[in-house]
Amino acid sequence: MSSATLTETSAPALGIDRLFLGLAIGATAILVALVVLDDQPLSAALILGGFALGVAFLKAAFSFTASWRHFLNRGEAGGLLGGLIVIAICAVAVVPVAALQDNYGGAIAPLGPSLLIGAFTFGVGMQLANGCGSGTLYTAGGGSGRMLLTLALFMAGSVLGSLSLPSFMALGGIDPVLASDYLGPWGGLVATLASLALAAVLIVAVAKRRGANFVPSRNFVVGGVIIGLLCVAVFFAGGHPWSVTFGYTVWGAKIATAIGFDLTPYEFWQWPGPKRALTESVLSDTSSLTDFGLLFGAMAAAAASHPFARAAWPPLGSLLAAALGGLLMGWGARLGFGCNIGAFVGGVASGSLHGWIWFLAALPGCMIGIRLRPYFGLSRD
Repeated sequence: MSSATLTETSAPALGIDRLFLGLAIGATAILVALVVLDDQPLSAALILGGFALGVAFLKAAFSFTASWRHFLNRGEAGGLLGGLIVIAICAVAVVPVAALQDNYGGAIAPLGPSLLIGAFTFGVGMQLANGCGSGTLYTAGGGSGRMLLTLALFMAGSVLGSLSLPSFMALGGIDPVLASDYLGPWGGLVATLASLALAAVLIVAVAKRRGANFVPSRNFVVGGVIIGLLCVAVFFAGGHPWSVTFGYTVWGAKIATAIGFDLTPYEFWQWPGPKRALTESVLSDTSSLTDFGLLFGAMAAAAASHPFARAAWPPLGSLLAAALGGLLMGWGARLGFGCNIGAFVGGVASGSLHGWIWFLAALPGCMIGIRLRPYFGLSRD
């Protein structure tokens, strides 16, 4: 093929990349302008923080889903350890600040059947969808049509989960257990970091026993540090640890309301936080702001660095797995008080026991999801 033909072939592709790059940057600029004009500078910081997270996740290929699958299948621990780097950096800020400053709070949740069932269900869904809470958003933003389907079903599942949550919470449980409540802000931080160190030792021991690699790749180390620092920035801007899936619940509820469903009689939507989110603009919801930023950040990074959204359309089995995985993740995230970001990363980084319990309940769900993947034409690994 001649150089002239190559140029003619690549010109439309380059135009598409530039179009989506411009759309991503333009949409982000509009959102920032809207919240600044509404005198919400911290909301602008959340959007920009989310944008940076989208770039970081995409460029580092930082995947919780694949990392957990590789650990369960082969014992490879590098990705898991990269995730612990994120949590440790975040904890240094969250644990003491949330304990000492009234206008800041941690990600905390009660311990009970709802947490266990939700985390387990989420684990199944994330392996079928091949993406988690953050992974769904940054890969969808990066041009994956398959993950746009997952995102749509994630929102639907989240709304269904919001209707189910009060009934599951009525099954009982234990009030949140927070390290700083027992050990003070600095003792709570030490205990949290010690729990992360112990987890790292156990993970490395499993990897060594299985003869697998346990050294995080450069992407996981550098990406983990950058993502951890951005999580700290989002915490200071939003007043609480980074949360992904509540934004999906709000988006799904807004869509359901727009097409005629009345959610106001349901108990979840009568609670102060959800009620306010349903009635007010999405630009007043901190989770939504960060989600928008992450989506557009990933889109900008993808359009700037490689051909955007031109992968072959996946087969039907893969699409079914994406849809089912999204539905299960949405439902599970609401019952489990968040996803691998809001519940696990945010919970552990807050010194809340529910974060570790969520992780331990999600892993068996992941194992089942991995076993189900071949039925949809997906590799177990």
